Amino acid sequence: MPFFKLPVLNNGSNTFFYMALIPLVFIFFGVNLQAQELGDHQYTSESIQLGLGIYNRECALCHGIQGDLIDNIDLRLGKFRSAASDDNLRNVILEGRAKGRMPAFNFNTRELNGVIAYLRAGFDPNGMAVRIGDPSQGRILFEGEGECSSCHRVNGEGPRIAPDLSNIGKIRTAANLQLNLIDPAAAMLPINRPVRIVTLSEETIVGRRLNEDTYTVQLIDSEERLRSLVKAELLSYDISDSPSKAPTMLDSGEVADVIAYLLTLVGEGGSP
Repeated sequence: MPFFKLPVLNNGSNTFFYMALIPLVFIFFGVNLQAQELGDHQYTSESIQLGLGIYNRECALCHGIQGDLIDNIDLRLGKFRSAASDDNLRNVILEGRAKGRMPAFNFNTRELNGVIAYLRAGFDPNGMAVRIGDPSQGRILFEGEGECSSCHRVNGEGPRIAPDLSNIGKIRTAANLQLNLIDPAAAMLPINRPVRIVTLSEETIVGRRLNEDTYTVQLIDSEERLRSLVKAELLSYDISDSPSKAPTMLDSGEVADVIAYLLTLVGEGGSP
């Protein structure tokens, strides 16, 4: 079926108009598809696979297979000295850095997208590339609309009822951070699960499990107190399979901004 129909000219022929229109249609849709990939930073699995090959051939010698051979840079975890957005990364790759110690690469658009997709997928060729937004806007959302700071502690400020995020950028990839925001149940670590405990003295304690061995369990209770309990002195000990938070209500752009901010959290006074 045609997408549209042109009016018939007086001579009864539309041949010239259709012939002239065909290249314009391909140009429009080609530009639109490219703009979609460049604009929203969502990359295909084919791009990630392409990026794997290019990275191993062009980048791994200096950066290492895991992307962590250069001081203060961990490409797999999304830690860079200056780049934050995908556009920043494009500029670094095309222009080079460190007075030539990192050379400029003459990648075409497809190759460049592949390298960035592989980085954003956390070096997982079967993974998912994650959009990274504006870290300054992400901090505003973290402390405001996102309500993250109502539970999480950062650099000595905030409550302790949820995990401390002061160095989360060192230990989590962008893909893992995104999963924590949009599907916290899938990303929840076993040790951080909510617990409800009743002691033999009939005290009820709710909180977040920190550590556990055969005989004891340690947790932060609802009043932010560190507790260590002997299991033999417990009447019941229930571990929740559900996270204490619901999936975020932020839109995809806002999630990208929060991820960018979280990646900057590498310890007090530190920066990626």
